[in-house]
Amino acid sequence: MTARIYRPAKNAMQSGTAKSQRWLLEFVPAAQPRSIEPLMGWTSSADTLSSQVKLWFETKDEAIAYATRNGIAYKVEEPKDAARRTMAYSDNFRSDRIGTWTH
Repeated sequence: MTARIYRPAKNAMQSGTAKSQRWLLEFVPAAQPRSIEPLMGWTSSADTLSSQVKLWFETKDEAIAYATRNGIAYKVEEPKDAARRTMAYSDNFRSDRIGTWTH
C-alpha cells in the first residue's frame, strides 16, 4: 500500500494558515470498489487504511522517517505556492491606480 505525504491547502473559508503548516501522511485508496450494504444502503469498504488513517507530522522529514521506519512506500507531493496578489481595499482609491474606476 502506498502513502501520500503532502501539506494540505487551506480551506477556502479560512483566512489564516492554521492547518496548512503541518504535513499529512495519508494512504492511497486501494483499487477495490466500495460495496453497498443491502439493509441500510450505506457504502462500505474493507480498506480501513485509506479512509480512517491520517497521520499528522510537524515536518516533511518526520513523515518520511516514519514511512521508511515502518516500511511504507510513499510519494511526496511538494506544496504549490498560491499565486495571489495582496491588495488592500484602500488601493481601489489610489491616485496612481492603473485602470479606470467603474461604478
